[in-house]
Amino acid sequence: MSRTVVTDEYLSDLRARQTRARAGRQPDSTAHRAGWLTVPGYVRRWAELTPDRAAVVFEGEELTYRQLDSDSGRLAGRLHSLGVRAGDRVGVHLPNSPHFVVAMLAVLRIGAVHVPVNPMFRAAELRHELRDAGPEVVITQEQLLPVLDAIRADTPVREVLLTRDWERLLDHAPFGRIADDLDALAALNYTGGTTGMPKGCEHTQRHMVYTATAIQNGMPGADDGLVSLCFLPVFWIAGENLGILAPLVSGGTSVLLPRWDAVTVLEAIGKYRVTTMAGTVENYLELLGLLEAADGPRPDLSSLTAPLTVSFIRKLTPALRARWRKAAGQDSVLREASYGMSETHTSDTNTLGFQDDDHDLLAAPVFCGLPVPGTDFVVVDFTTGEPLPLGERGEIVVRGPSVLTRYWRADEATAAALRDGWLHTGDIGSLDEDGALHYLGRDKDMIKVKGMSVFPTEVENLLAQHPDVMAAAVVAVDDEERGQRPHAYVRAVPGSTLTAASLHEWAVGAMASYKVPGIELVEAFPMTATGKIRKAELAERARAGALHPETASRMRPAQ
Repeated sequence: MSRTVVTDEYLSDLRARQTRARAGRQPDSTAHRAGWLTVPGYVRRWAELTPDRAAVVFEGEELTYRQLDSDSGRLAGRLHSLGVRAGDRVGVHLPNSPHFVVAMLAVLRIGAVHVPVNPMFRAAELRHELRDAGPEVVITQEQLLPVLDAIRADTPVREVLLTRDWERLLDHAPFGRIADDLDALAALNYTGGTTGMPKGCEHTQRHMVYTATAIQNGMPGADDGLVSLCFLPVFWIAGENLGILAPLVSGGTSVLLPRWDAVTVLEAIGKYRVTTMAGTVENYLELLGLLEAADGPRPDLSSLTAPLTVSFIRKLTPALRARWRKAAGQDSVLREASYGMSETHTSDTNTLGFQDDDHDLLAAPVFCGLPVPGTDFVVVDFTTGEPLPLGERGEIVVRGPSVLTRYWRADEATAAALRDGWLHTGDIGSLDEDGALHYLGRDKDMIKVKGMSVFPTEVENLLAQHPDVMAAAVVAVDDEERGQRPHAYVRAVPGSTLTAASLHEWAVGAMASYKVPGIELVEAFPMTATGKIRKAELAERARAGALHPETASRMRPAQ
């Protein structure tokens, strides 16, 4: 493994560029108005200053800061009576609900370690995570008991607390103090990769608070606390950020939904004066359909000054942004959410201020924005670890106040990822003249055609410019003459007459010949639980088609 060799001179120049680019666009610090506290410490502070403000809203019920502080203290007392101590892991095996929020805060209040466990897990997945993290206490709900009971004997779990007994669990004297070590292990957030077994990312409350503060500072209209609508699962780290940490650390409100529902979302934005939400492009298209079809007055969306999207399948385009702004209001400017991963607590960049003339959407490759203040990104040579000149493509490495301490019980993986203080992401990207980050894809996904690099993300974005293409996913196929070649699975816009042949002809005129992919039209993509396309499955399908072309219906690329 190479070292990461980044000189002070290189960093100074890069940071100066980023400071100039932030001016007039983004804040230049991540200072919190209340200073550094633990997450339960912030809840206590707001319970003293704004006790009757809604901290969490769920299905029409409001939990105030006074109640949230009290309930989390009482549950912490109950956990402590069961033997939970600082450093012990506690599994929180729940869907989106106030129970999840209270449980997380109770665990952190003791100084124990929060282990969010996906309630959609089946037996093998649940067994792996509980054996790896080693919690002796798990908080869950009755509906999830069968799968937990089936594997419990193979895990260290000795005590299971059920939300059906919530009132009894809270009928306990509160834990008398709030743990105040910001740098102690506070959470194991498991990676959601598509290959290999998930690894636990060790995160501290300092990581959490830095991330939450950076999110709030990068949101217009959130000075008095962020009002965040979240239907993303809070057992995933992106949902934890937007549905728990950012609103509660800022003294705002978490409008928590159990699942996506477009009608409920529109009603909640107006009722609770929501500042921000994050959804897929498909989510916003559904909202637009409701707004544009409304006969009477539209919901008041004027508070929604920071709508964020994630382009997992369909991409955010200038046309969609203009359409959203027309329907929701001129101050509601739709932009991409940040670059990040579980290892970095996910919210590492900010695109705010780059929406003029759709600079962020028209830049190539994919524009991720500037690093949040305090975080550094560098693009290095994969082999030597040396920083590359601006504009050149290489591996993205990052360091900052929210990067994981290590992988839990995985020394070899930690040593491979964390080198000389830098996290090696395995992602390919570049830095532009402003020091803004651009993303191309994973190193393992890069396609080599006669020695030339083809980035799947780049080909996908080019294909998406065709008016009849809804989404595309590009993978590599081995080729005897060229080494590899790209192959694209494409979803057409409903009702279009697009064919593989016509799209191939269009692609020949739209991109360099070595990038032109084989094309196969599909009705749907295989998806992960986190809403990402299962490219490994598509790659296997493409390989099978290459070996048995008589079974594949597709247009092969020009030789």
